[in-house]
Amino acid sequence: MSRKPIIAANWKMNMTPSETSAFLEPFLSTFSEPTSVDIVIAPPFISLPKAAETVTDNPAVALSAQNMSHEASGAFTGEVSAAMLKEVPVEYVILGHSERRSLYGEDDAVINKKVKATLEAGFKPILCIGESLEERDGGQLEAVLTTQLEGSLADITAEQMADVVIAYEPVWAIGTGRTATPEQAQETQAFVRSVLTKLFGDDVAGATRIQYGGSVKPGNAGELIGQPDIDGFLVGGASLDPSSFADIVKAGAAG
Repeated sequence: MSRKPIIAANWKMNMTPSETSAFLEPFLSTFSEPTSVDIVIAPPFISLPKAAETVTDNPAVALSAQNMSHEASGAFTGEVSAAMLKEVPVEYVILGHSERRSLYGEDDAVINKKVKATLEAGFKPILCIGESLEERDGGQLEAVLTTQLEGSLADITAEQMADVVIAYEPVWAIGTGRTATPEQAQETQAFVRSVLTKLFGDDVAGATRIQYGGSVKPGNAGELIGQPDIDGFLVGGASLDPSSFADIVKAGAAG
């Protein structure tokens, strides 16, 4: 089954509004028309309005939030709601990133609430899963990823899965310079798809896009995207430079 690659830039806590404009202006001059890949930029909340202003009328690039509260409104200091994001506007929301899980204590139950709220608001979740080095070395990779998928996607319907993107990120490869070999990445991505088959059936699993994330760079993007179960990338550090991220997008389009 043909799946359109999706390549997303997760800027994390980087890029002020002015830096966002400085990035997007040269980047958008390269990608001003739709390509064979979906391009997504995820700035920090404070920079989303400036990004939206800059990408207006550009059909090639969509915006994503890096997180979203499952609450509609209320006394939740520092949180951002779906209604707020709709006015930016964004198309995607990154959920369950390993940094949210490890630094801010978000477990699968919390992430599941956010996935449901994101879908109900009409956004497309980019759901992150991944194992630590200790879990991989301890032979727990499959158990960890199965638990994360089952918990984070609890009560999600097969129809709703049409809007869900899965991002597999080996935690040990995020920001470390270490990257899973293409063979390692493919093996794990295929396993993730097999879990989706058990949860939702062959058709949904075959249609769901599964990104790879973890020290993706222009030098390894081409080989990674060539693997049959890698449907794009969630890019961290290498997405902070417009030429670097453009090269990764081009590799994805060529793959």
